[in-house]
Order: sequence, then C-alpha cells, then structure tokens
Amino acid sequence: MPMTSGARASVREGDVLWTPSPERAAGTRLAAFTRFAEERTGRRFGEYEELWRWSTTDLDGFWQAVWDFSGVRASAPPTAAVLADRRMPGARWFPGARLNLAEHVLAAERPGTPALLHCSERSPVTELPWEEFTAAVRAVAGRLRALGVRPGDRVAGYLPNVPEAVVACVATAAVGAVWATVSPDFGARGALDRLGQLDPVVLVACDGYRYGGREFDRRGEVADLAAGLPGLREVLHVPVLGLDAPGTAWADVLAGPATPAEEFTCAQVPFDHPLWVLFSSGTTGLPKPLVHGHGGILLEQLKSQALHMDLRAGDRAFFHTTTGWMMWNFLVTTLASGVVPVLYDGHPTHPEVDVLWRIAQDSRARLFGAGPAHVELMQKAGVVPRERFDLSALEVVMPAGSPVAPAITAWFYSDVKDDLWVATGSGGTDICTGLVGGVPTRPVRAGEIQGRCLGVAAEAWDDDGRPVVGRVGELVVTAPMPSMPLFLWGDGDGSRYRESYFGTFPGVWRHGDFLEVDERGGCFVRGRSDAVLNRHGVRIGTAEVYRVVEDEPAVVSSLVVHLDLPGGRSHMPLFVALAPGAELDEELEARLRRRLREENSPRHVPDRVVAVRTIPLTRSGKKMEVPVRRVLLGADPAEVADPSAMADPDALADFAAYARTLQD
Repeated sequence: MPMTSGARASVREGDVLWTPSPERAAGTRLAAFTRFAEERTGRRFGEYEELWRWSTTDLDGFWQAVWDFSGVRASAPPTAAVLADRRMPGARWFPGARLNLAEHVLAAERPGTPALLHCSERSPVTELPWEEFTAAVRAVAGRLRALGVRPGDRVAGYLPNVPEAVVACVATAAVGAVWATVSPDFGARGALDRLGQLDPVVLVACDGYRYGGREFDRRGEVADLAAGLPGLREVLHVPVLGLDAPGTAWADVLAGPATPAEEFTCAQVPFDHPLWVLFSSGTTGLPKPLVHGHGGILLEQLKSQALHMDLRAGDRAFFHTTTGWMMWNFLVTTLASGVVPVLYDGHPTHPEVDVLWRIAQDSRARLFGAGPAHVELMQKAGVVPRERFDLSALEVVMPAGSPVAPAITAWFYSDVKDDLWVATGSGGTDICTGLVGGVPTRPVRAGEIQGRCLGVAAEAWDDDGRPVVGRVGELVVTAPMPSMPLFLWGDGDGSRYRESYFGTFPGVWRHGDFLEVDERGGCFVRGRSDAVLNRHGVRIGTAEVYRVVEDEPAVVSSLVVHLDLPGGRSHMPLFVALAPGAELDEELEARLRRRLREENSPRHVPDRVVAVRTIPLTRSGKKMEVPVRRVLLGADPAEVADPSAMADPDALADFAAYARTLQD
C-alpha cells in the first residue's frame, strides 16, 4: 500500500523506506561488477563499504577493472601504470592510451532503434533513429574538418536542449576539438563571459527558443555574440523557431558531403586530451572554465551509469536540464553506454504543472531525474503522479542538485511508486559526476544518500583536517579522480585551479559542501560550507534549516545566512518565499521558530523571518547563499552575481532592500 500523507509527514531522517529484493540486488550491474572484481583480485567483498574501500585504496586495480568491465576501446594501450602520477592537481591517468569518447558513442549504434528521444512544449516525444543520428554526426564532423577545425580547437554552442546540440557535441569530440555550450536563455553578456574566454572558431547557434509558452527571438544576441568572438570562422544556424538568420543553415550542413560510415574515423587523442569546457555558476567574477578530458569523462561516466544508476543498453534516461548544466553532458555520455537519453526543451511546469511526469510516461523512461526543488513544488501543489500516469517502466529516480529532505524521499513512495529505487546523488560541475550517490544493493533511507561513490575517496573533515564520522565536516576528496579538471582554461600557472580546490588543504580536494557520513557509510550533504552559519560558535549547515522550514506547506522555498555586523553584532535572518495565498503572520512565524528549536536546536532559530518574492537561484536550481550574504553586507547586487546566471535576474532586489535596513 502507498504511504499516506500523514505517514510521510512523520518520516524521520534515516527511516528505511525501500529495500531491494534479493533477486533485484543480485541482478544489478553493481553486483556483476563486484563478482568481476572478486574474481580479479581473489578477494571477497561482503559489504558495499568493503568494495568502496578497495576502490579508493587500490586506484590502479579499481580503474583498470572499470576499464575492462566497461569494454573501453583504445587504439593505443597505456604504456605505464594506470595512475602514473598521484599528485593533486596534476594526476596523470593511463599515459600513452589513445581513444575518443565519440567513437564509443558511434560504436553503440543499434540500427532500427532510437539513438535518443526528444520533445518540447509543443511537440510530443519523438524518436531520432540511430541511422539519422550517426549520419548527422558524420556530416557535421565533415563540415568542421572542411573548415580546418583541428584537435584542440574550440567549437561553441548557443543552443537549447535539442537533438542538434547533442549532434554538434559528439561531432566536435569526433574531430578532437573542444566543445563548450551555454543555454540561449543567457544574454549576450553572460554568454560572452563564458565563451569569450575560449576563442572558439565555430559557433553553433539557434535563432531562438520557447519557454513557458513564449517565444524568444535570440538573433540579436547571436549577432552580438558572434561580434564578440573575433576568431570565428563560421556560424552554423539551427532554426528552432524557423526564423531567417545569417550563417550556414543546419539543413545545408546535413545535406553536404559526408564521409561514408565505413570510412569515417574519430581522431585518436591522448587520454587527457580536452573534451569539453564546463563553467561554474558564475555567481562571483568570471565563471571558471573547467576543462575535462576524453578518457576521464568516459571512464567516470561508464562507471557511474552502470554501478550507481544501474543503467544498461536500451534503457531510457530522462533528466530535466538545460545545456548549461552538467546533467546535459551526463545525458550525452549515456549514448556511450547504449542508453537512450530523453531530451526536453521547455519549462518544467508548462503547459501543465506535472509535464515532466507525462514525459517520463510517454518516453517509457527507466530513470527519471530532476532537482529537489521541482519535487518540492509537486508535493506542495498536491500532484500525485501515480494517480495520473502509467509509470510501470520507471524503476529509478535521481534527485540531484541540492540536499533532499526526508519528506521528499518519502514523497516518491507515497505519491509516485511503491517499488522504486530513489538514487539521490550529489556532486558537481567541477568533476562532472557524483561524489556520493545511489547504491542499488542497499536500502533507501529518508533524507540519506546511500553511499560514497566507487573510486571517490570522499571524507568529512574537521577544521584540523581529521576525518569525522557521525558529525558534519568539510567534504574533501583525498585521492585523484579521472574526471577532475585537467586545468582551468587560461590559468597558465595553475594558481586559480589550486586556489579554488586545494587552497584549504594542500594536496586534498575541498569541494565546498558540508558532509556527514554515518557509521553505515550513509551520507548527508548539509549545504554549502562557504555559506556556513557560525551561530554562537557552533557551525550549522543551511540544509538543516531548510529541511524543517520547507516542510511547511505555506513555504515554497527559503534561504538563511549568518552575518557578522559592525560593533561585534551578529544577525541571522531567514527569508521565505510563500505559496500563493499564504501570509507570513504571527502564527506561521511562531510555528517555524518552534519547529526549528524542537527539531534542531535553539541555535537554528533565526533572528528575523522575512517574506520575499522569490529565493535567488542559479539556472541549475542552486540557492545563491554566498551572493545573498554579500548583498546583505552592503555589496552591489550587480557586482556579486551575473544576472544571466540567475533563474530570475531580479531576485536579489528584496535582499538589497533588506540590507538597507541593516545599515540604518
């Protein structure tokens, strides 16, 4: 029987919500890999924690096992040990190996089946057959080569989440060039802040996009973008809205000469050859251009998709994302596993509030992912997907992007499906993968991430650099990962890279999150450590506050910061965005204060509760705690956040107004 709303409300952190059957656990790809590793090592891994410990202490043995288990294709084998240099930064993986991620994508072709599925606010789920997809990749790669694009050159995209974006990305990788993209909801300034750092030679751009029932003509932004990129040789025009635009038409590229399939080759590049550039959120200063390599991304994604998402060839994976979030890159890489990615170009609640669940139904998705903020919206809107949709194909849901409250985990079981694996994960654009995530052989517990990912030596450290268990600490990674950035573009001496990730603990990656690891190995991300609430000498993770406050039906979202003010004063305001019709009256405020005190501690109770129009979010749905804190301390909003990197460019206005009251 499904969990009732009353039972859901009473769920406590750590309560067991689902346990895989012995048959299901034994049939997972993680179980198959465990048997593979046991045969190879002669060891017995009785529990997942034993396998994880081996994977982080014998890096050479583990990653070679992933390589072999996944069937990685290389035209030249490694010439030395798997990990030739363990330094961070500066680790060197599989030296001498030559390969190409795009080759793995094209090798997964299954004629007569869809390579991917796509849909938009106006169009239903539609198949793109493998034959058409591979022909398009070869045609675009041929055009790039005809333009003189060579390995290491940059190709930029200004595109929504449409099939042409995936084709362009794979074609770029095939010729050994470096891909980078921004979503067209970025203005010209925001796009240039990112792409202008790379000096691209080709721009693949749309004429516009549709979002929330409206059409947005972006031809002016594309013209400004092209004018700001002096190294461009050509603009390839993708007609999303069907408007006339300058440049070479996409249809002409596809109709042009293409290398026959049997003659087409992918450039064989070193393991650490740049594949793409991802950008940090850009909330302060110019966004960091993070360069990831072919081999590192390929190996990491093959591992993650098989072992932590239990995906296999033929499965359909749907994650709501734009091209500006790393989850889009994840979707592209699923092609290399033979998985069918599902693309949606549109608003997550338009034309209906539950449109994402309709897409999950219509695409027959086995895996569905979305940010917890979307799930909270569904919960508060009273949406019960199990009552409206056929979700019989759905077996895995993956909330990712921000901490997940126990009630949100429980909602999947009460309102979506009884027999469901909720594979909550947390990672980052920085490493383009998860650090902690799903373990398909373990029970699902409310609010808990099931474990640390294999090959990821993640720990919670105190201020003195000592690992702690059962307490909140800094999330650090103490050993190299193949998908760590090769470097930051333009960071010639590596100083910006070292300062960003290794400045606090030299030689150890500091991720910027608060992590708690319990005795079982279960994990809880407690919010951003750089937004810590240092309340009366005790450090508090912001997620502890949000978990309680956003459990209130009247509160849509919230944000809390702690301020050290002149004169030795401190101030901790809690900002709440309310549901339609709700009011921040004395009763609601008193209830919030009481629950924070009783469910957490008196230190969690704010000095003031303030209603705001909306909570500032990045475009990937993350709360902008650090920029808000800077605004409240008197900084100009225009200096602390790039409006084009925000979901709502005007969201900081209420906070700037509140900051003026603090100065009075």
